[in-house]
Amino acid sequence: MSYTDINAEVINGWVKTGWEWSVPIDHDTYLRAQAGDWSVVLTPNKGVPHHWFIPLSQAQVLGLASGGGQQIPIFAAQGAQCTVLDYSEQQLAREVEVAQREGYTVTTVRADMTQTFPFADACFDLVFHPVSNCYVETVEQIWQECFRVLKPGGVLLAGLDNGINYLFDDAEERVIRKLPHNPLTDPALYAESLEKDWGLQFSHTIEEQIGGQLRAGFVLTDIFHDTNGSGRLKELNAPSFYATRALKPR
Repeated sequence: MSYTDINAEVINGWVKTGWEWSVPIDHDTYLRAQAGDWSVVLTPNKGVPHHWFIPLSQAQVLGLASGGGQQIPIFAAQGAQCTVLDYSEQQLAREVEVAQREGYTVTTVRADMTQTFPFADACFDLVFHPVSNCYVETVEQIWQECFRVLKPGGVLLAGLDNGINYLFDDAEERVIRKLPHNPLTDPALYAESLEKDWGLQFSHTIEEQIGGQLRAGFVLTDIFHDTNGSGRLKELNAPSFYATRALKPR
């Protein structure tokens, strides 16, 4: 199995045990979104500002590694035409579950985002990419593919892990590891990652995350930082994540 196949199986297992990022929105949340009362996240806590979005009615939206039935239903409630690419069958199943319950159509595509996306050039208006590229070793091609499939004037919204969490023990009290965090180059970390059911996760630098977007051709238009959802680093208000808004020039 490739490391991305291993991660897909690990995430499928998390979904079956109630992983927080796999719990679909309920019917009332969908109805509120239809009425204009909605919020979505790219990172654990902060809602994405509404002004970061393009008009969603009839927009072609790609949820990149965005399965789970949490964000895409919100966009569908606004009238967007939505496609979800994810490598976890269970995450995609949550999207179908919500779509069938609420009576809209969603296109689900099981694919590995480290490979060429199975879409034509310039076919999406918006790519929504919550924190997830921590499960892939290299991200440069992901940004290039996002740029390719967006229309001129299209927007990429991305959630990014800055790697700080990988330094600490489980209690987030002691620094016990170094960066970069790459289990494919560290046999002991590889074994520990599988033993503790973490999946194979990777830290990425700002050069990879934001520099990679710029090298792909994007123009960065806004950014914010966010904390963990819980734990000591959150209590210390340590910035663990970033969200970016980037534009494909016309």
